Amino acid sequence: MCRVCSEMFGYPEPVTRLLEQFMKLPGIGPKTATRLAFCVLTWSEQEVAAFAAALLDVKRKLHECPVCCNITDRSPCALCSDPARDDRLLCVVQDPKDVAAMEKTHEYNGRYHVLHGAISPMEGIGPNELRIRELVERIGQHEEIEEVILATNPNVEGEATAMYIARLLKPFPVQVTRIAHGLPVGGDLEYADEVTLAKALEGRRRL
Repeated sequence: MCRVCSEMFGYPEPVTRLLEQFMKLPGIGPKTATRLAFCVLTWSEQEVAAFAAALLDVKRKLHECPVCCNITDRSPCALCSDPARDDRLLCVVQDPKDVAAMEKTHEYNGRYHVLHGAISPMEGIGPNELRIRELVERIGQHEEIEEVILATNPNVEGEATAMYIARLLKPFPVQVTRIAHGLPVGGDLEYADEVTLAKALEGRRRL
């Protein structure tokens, strides 16, 4: 920790280091980081240790499911292991948090595939950086899949990714659909309410 940084925040070095770590999180500025840091200072040493252990666990114990590419602590994940899921449906989402958003609707009982992002040339993210190859291989190996639902975010990157995947899947005997735009254009799945997501799922269209 440099002396200039410590003087900038005006706090002892350990507090300043904690502030800087909190500010690495998205949407966390100096004021919120300060509030979080001073909240941590009120915890017991055991509570801080448990918090630190939880942070380490998400890096040490989580990995990608070999089937759907979602994050999991088991192999395969709980959703892929569930025999009650409908093998005929495959929902493609951008991020692991989108799986949780879809599950909250209680309207979908198929399988998932997580891309871990969307095509974005401006950010240097192309198809090879996503789990698109794994998706194509999975569809080619599982004849029971009848419909692939493209549930990428309704923004420029999400639409481009959906169209790219739709073109790749044309040779396969599957129906490719896109969730309806009951979702606001430019929004993210994780921020949509259950009713909006359910309606978007019901109104999906063929590509």
